[in-house]
Amino acid sequence: MNNKKKTSFFSRFYVVLCLAFFYLPILVTMIFSFNSSKSLTHLSGFSLRWYQELINNVEVSKAVYVSLSVAILATVISTILGTITAIGLSRSRKVVRDLILNINEIPILNPEIVTAISLMLLFSSAGFRKGYVTMLLAHIAFCTPYVITSVYPKVRSLDPNLANAAMDLGATPFEALVKVIVPMIKEGIFAGALLAFTMSFDDFVISYFVSGNGVKNISIVVYNMTKRINPTINALSTVVILVITLVLVAMNVAPAIMKARGYKGNKKRERILLCILAALLCVGLVRCGSVARGSHVLKVYNAGEYIDLSLLEEFEQEYGCTVVYETFESNEMMYTKLASGESYDILIPSDYMIERLIKEDYVQALDWDLIPNRENLLPEVLDKSYDPGNRYSCPYFWGTVGILYDTTVVDEEDLSGGWELLRNEKYKGQLYMYDSERDSFMIALKALGYSMNTTDMDEIQNAYEWLIAQRDSMNPIYAGDDVIDNMISGNKAIAVVYSGDASYIISENPDLDYLTPAQGTNVWYDAMLITRDCNEVDLAHAFINFMISEESALANSEEVGYTSPVASAFEEMRDTTYEGVSSYVPQIENDKNEIFGYQEPKVKQHYAELWTKVKAQ
Repeated sequence: MNNKKKTSFFSRFYVVLCLAFFYLPILVTMIFSFNSSKSLTHLSGFSLRWYQELINNVEVSKAVYVSLSVAILATVISTILGTITAIGLSRSRKVVRDLILNINEIPILNPEIVTAISLMLLFSSAGFRKGYVTMLLAHIAFCTPYVITSVYPKVRSLDPNLANAAMDLGATPFEALVKVIVPMIKEGIFAGALLAFTMSFDDFVISYFVSGNGVKNISIVVYNMTKRINPTINALSTVVILVITLVLVAMNVAPAIMKARGYKGNKKRERILLCILAALLCVGLVRCGSVARGSHVLKVYNAGEYIDLSLLEEFEQEYGCTVVYETFESNEMMYTKLASGESYDILIPSDYMIERLIKEDYVQALDWDLIPNRENLLPEVLDKSYDPGNRYSCPYFWGTVGILYDTTVVDEEDLSGGWELLRNEKYKGQLYMYDSERDSFMIALKALGYSMNTTDMDEIQNAYEWLIAQRDSMNPIYAGDDVIDNMISGNKAIAVVYSGDASYIISENPDLDYLTPAQGTNVWYDAMLITRDCNEVDLAHAFINFMISEESALANSEEVGYTSPVASAFEEMRDTTYEGVSSYVPQIENDKNEIFGYQEPKVKQHYAELWTKVKAQ
């Protein structure tokens, strides 16, 4: 008896542990959606601030509609296609059936990234304009195999003579299908439809590669938000969780209530509701599936969370046009979509990628006569090695890579070692390294006195050994943008960050400061380019001129937190919002500082292989 009680206790304990593992993260997300501050780790008071921002966020509202409408349409179409295919397979010869079932398993087993790139190349080569329709077609393509897999076993379990018997009794082939076969396999159809809806609504990877023209689903918008601290994600997640919970409760409770009240259903009312739903979907399809019908449309491609979105609305109103704004994860991701045939008017990449785009003739020269606000730019940001004379590029933001440190933990005399601070064992376990191949090797190369653009294999090997020694002695955490909230919260004493992020972090935690080591660092520049195939050249020049106006530059810098190339905005932020924050002023007077240059594929591959080894051990 005692053994049975112990077994029962441990069983319940494990159940509770599993439930906590599954649902505790959701509970934490919901709690922090009511946090008054931006922090994702420390509660500072109750507030509905993020829900208000969510309601006012037009981009999120459009994304919710896109996600729902695509999911519903993809579910309906893939369920019909999958059901018909499953029924047809049951009547096919064994060779044909086995062949098609094996082919059907390929999209299910295939990695999503492979499917995504394949579909992107297909749509590009076929001349499809990426947007709502391409996303819908892609979702139908990857949902249908799951429906077939769910429905086919049910069809196989039926008596093969059922349809013939129905037709012998006077039913037409269609009536035999609809009134006999379908009702008997409805459980499989419902399971396939539910799976298709879940897969479609939840998809990110495939949607990211096949969407365009400003069409984004929830997953893409949330992913872009994660580039910087944005608690609106928590509010959105909480709303989605509550909606799903209510739907599940309704699905389980409503049938019981209807049965208790003897409700038998009203087919006329159900048809009316279905017609209303279909009409709403059609309206949304027209609205989301086409670019706004303004006289001019400008397509801008920028990094995520890297602009004040209200400036886009101002520009649209001022110039009577439509701005289709899309975002990318990295310069390499931007290049991949551009090389696949995707068309844009304005690109905003980084220095080394600008050099590559110029070399490969993806961009056209600027007409500076159409950009009179050039006089607003700081002399320090012009005429750089990636584009001498700024023939092709107009600066957007700039800054450095440096060391963010806690002044209450790090001794001032240790700062004199510059990058060697990152190997000072006094601070073992207190370090965030930026999870970036080029930035990490830049640190090691500069610490060793080499150029960060070196192609010398011996120097690269020495830098690799520096990073290995650092990893083994310091136990660093290789982190991304999550370092922002962790440093604000004081979780560690030292981090490698970009100067713009350092500015924001220090404004939230005044115990921190920023160091650009004397051995030199990367001074980076992001700039606006006009593509070679731009359809709106004059409008593109107007957009660049608008973004470097004094008012726009200040608003953009205040929103994003990075250093503006416009003199008045630079000085205003330095003297007000970030007064006393040394990180806001890029330390460019050091002649050992460098700009990243274009890497030949062979050299880039060698760096990538070594970086994989650094992180793998």
